[in-house]
Amino acid sequence: MEDMDTTEEFTPEEIEFGRWLFAQHADFMLGVAQLAQLPSTHAVEICFAGRSNVGKSSLINALCGRRDLARTSSTPGRTQQLNFFNIKDRLVFCDQPGYGYAKAPVGEVKKWQEVVFSYLRGRPQLRRAFILIDGRHGIKNTDRPVMEMMDTAAMSYQVIVTKADKVKKSELEKHLSDIAKELAKHPAAHPDILVTSSEKGTGIAEVRATIGRLVSQFEV
Repeated sequence: MEDMDTTEEFTPEEIEFGRWLFAQHADFMLGVAQLAQLPSTHAVEICFAGRSNVGKSSLINALCGRRDLARTSSTPGRTQQLNFFNIKDRLVFCDQPGYGYAKAPVGEVKKWQEVVFSYLRGRPQLRRAFILIDGRHGIKNTDRPVMEMMDTAAMSYQVIVTKADKVKKSELEKHLSDIAKELAKHPAAHPDILVTSSEKGTGIAEVRATIGRLVSQFEV
């Protein structure tokens, strides 16, 4: 995995700033079940979204160098709120509920779709959403409505491929090619794909640098 080409290039300074940023203590702020509960902040904000059990909690823990910051669960769809974390009032990140779990009640799914869409559309400090895609499977039908929702909300989003160590390189490269072709059809999609393995540490520095670049670009 170490020799895999990536489409994003960073300066040593950007890599170092990303490392420094995520070396700071990340504090859990609150869990939000309703839009009225959204925290009032002025920091640059990002959010993470993905199918249930795509490795979102593991990625957040790897980024922050913690084992237990974001909870992982063997029960898909367990997270039923928007969880907000704060790093030194410079970065706020939101861990969204996993989507695409078949046993989730229809009414509950619809409610969360409305909450998440309103959050994406009406949060001016939210600078980018990151959609996590399992490297073993590529984009699935449950991902497409979320991508379309972000297009409709005019919310810039970028794909992070997870679990890259769990798939053969040739198969992963095919998935990456397919993902790139599909992203080209979406107006809100960032063209660069970040490839990661939380277990091996692959791509973690690049994700940190990407987020650090957003902080440098947008913070007041």
